[in-house]
Amino acid sequence: MKVIEIVKLVVSIIVCQAAGFLGSIFTTPAIPTWYASLKKPAFNPPNWLFAPVWTTLYLLMGIALFLIWRKGIEAHGVKMALIIFLIQLVLNILWSVAFFGLKSPLGGLIVIVILWIAILLTIVYFYKLSSIAGILLVPYIIWVSFAGILNVSLFTLNR
Repeated sequence: MKVIEIVKLVVSIIVCQAAGFLGSIFTTPAIPTWYASLKKPAFNPPNWLFAPVWTTLYLLMGIALFLIWRKGIEAHGVKMALIIFLIQLVLNILWSVAFFGLKSPLGGLIVIVILWIAILLTIVYFYKLSSIAGILLVPYIIWVSFAGILNVSLFTLNR
């Protein structure tokens, strides 16, 4: 692997982990206070599970991003794939802002539906360019699907 590719890989992972960090700024303070006070469904995972799952998902996202970026920004389809990826990454952060920052399960629900669509589009665009990159995002959409179901349950139980 060339030095420039190593740099792209590191930057890709840092960008995705940074998105997680930005989301955690809104999430972390709300966990022991507002989130702890919510009625939760029986399938709600323990709080300790979220950080390692998200860290792993951001790592997989970073690797997928690198696999697309290394093809070159001028290669057919790469620019659009990267734009869609960045949109979903921003939506990922916005979910934390809406749900935890604004303490709004309804706001979170609206954002997570749009996020899910953006992730699906990202998978489709990435897969066309690199099947591995597309497949690396499958755990992400599965987790966000679960998070969406959890978000609906939290909204319903706490209206």
